[in-house]
Amino acid sequence: MSSPSDSSSEGPGSEGPFHSDNTSVDGTSVDEKAFSQGSPSTEAPFGGLFAPIFAENAVAKITRTAVDALANNNPPTHYPEYVPQTGPQKGQYALRDADFWTCGFFPGSVYLMLERFVKFPHAAATGHALLKDVQATLENTTESWDGPIRAMAGRTDTHDMAFIVMLSQRARYELYHDARAHDAVVTAAYALHSRYNATVGAIRSWDKLDQNGVLINSLEDDFLVIVDSMCNLELLYYVAGLTGDESLATAATAHADTVMRSLFRHESSLSSLESSPDGSREKHPETDSPSARPACEEYSTFHVANFSPRTGALKETRTAQGYHRDSTWARGQAWGILGFARTFVRTRQPRFARAAAGLANYFLRRLETAPACVEVEGCTGPKRGRYVPLWDFDAPITEVEVDSSSATTGPLRDSSAGVVAANGMLILSQALRGQAGKDLLGLDADHYLQAAYNIVEDTLALSLARETAEFVVDTNDTKSETAATTTVRDTHADRTFAAILKHATANANARDHDRYWNHGLVYADYYLLEFGNNLLRMGLV
Repeated sequence: MSSPSDSSSEGPGSEGPFHSDNTSVDGTSVDEKAFSQGSPSTEAPFGGLFAPIFAENAVAKITRTAVDALANNNPPTHYPEYVPQTGPQKGQYALRDADFWTCGFFPGSVYLMLERFVKFPHAAATGHALLKDVQATLENTTESWDGPIRAMAGRTDTHDMAFIVMLSQRARYELYHDARAHDAVVTAAYALHSRYNATVGAIRSWDKLDQNGVLINSLEDDFLVIVDSMCNLELLYYVAGLTGDESLATAATAHADTVMRSLFRHESSLSSLESSPDGSREKHPETDSPSARPACEEYSTFHVANFSPRTGALKETRTAQGYHRDSTWARGQAWGILGFARTFVRTRQPRFARAAAGLANYFLRRLETAPACVEVEGCTGPKRGRYVPLWDFDAPITEVEVDSSSATTGPLRDSSAGVVAANGMLILSQALRGQAGKDLLGLDADHYLQAAYNIVEDTLALSLARETAEFVVDTNDTKSETAATTTVRDTHADRTFAAILKHATANANARDHDRYWNHGLVYADYYLLEFGNNLLRMGLV
């Protein structure tokens, strides 16, 4: 197993995501910019194989967006969501209404940077003279970004309260002991809990599903639960710990059990390409529960389950963002891995470790058995791009040309799914070690740690945007060094891409009213940076 700080395993001629002719996949010369650390250096970059996560480029991009996205938007009514690779807005963040479910990810990314400055300054990727100025800039922007987030803490019209509120406000409370942030997190947890239905044993995810030919919108007859919901349970567990109110944790655990019972498909006896006679995927509710199966099974997932809120009976399963009703949407699978890994950490119940492992096993098998076209010539990741997942594991393979100036990167992918899954596998690996790991549950912690490393290394090799940014200190500034004016500029003029990663897919479902894909995505960047912070927290880098 390679270590993230051990670059000796790369060998001669393997200097990261570049061709042997000293150019990247899209033709950028390595000599133009040592982008792994922001500037040429004879020293090994911090983070080893994962240096780009800690590089000046990443800090600079977050800082620039934190400032620029507030122009004519302060206090913000819109938050960064995605960065198109083509079209008139190419390279710039498209902003989404503040009440959209993704609003919390960019403020969350700002706090991930601040966590590094406060707790891990050695990993901040800025010189000492810049650190205080950049930290002050980011802290000043949080006063604007946080206001609307805290104002939404009491929302009961959505289940996405962890995504919306917790990512920034938990961090603010833990870093700065801000009572406003504490109160926002607690309020958000109780708002989320208000959507719990004891008969179903779950929290209502959506109030309606509205697509071409699909309308599910009765609060009396329908109760929608999606696999993404697993990542909002952390809010309930966290606030249960803060307040001592175990009803929050009890609801979260019941919800996780309901998701296992309704959205899991056991895959060990049924190939992912096989179907039942009516063309749909088989499911075996009596044996599909991870608690009823051996430790190293595989589970795929439906995206959406619809229950009767009166009886708790499961009415149907389907997809909203995947390819078709019974396909395995890659990001949904990834949400499940991360959510169940966290649930295991909170509950220490073996069935949740087996659930996370079973989801991860299937995710990894589908990466390994994907067609050869997922490997990209010139990609020097450990899997040659194979571990940047297809957007849906069962969707038809189509080649995607990013634009006329860049190389083909293969079929449509979702880099966000990969980094979400990698975080889940990293957490699962560490949690297994904390509970005797393989000896107790028959699960190999090292296997999931190496898989997480491979996914992120492949993602950096294939999907890291080569349009980099850097800090510039105004040398004409007459103020003291610690008060020097610091700005952000593109490393190469007119080559801008606001996101850190490319090749994410928000939604490619043909029925949906809002389809967009192959772009930078705010939560892809968030989970990439979160992976770096998790490595720091765990002492792995």
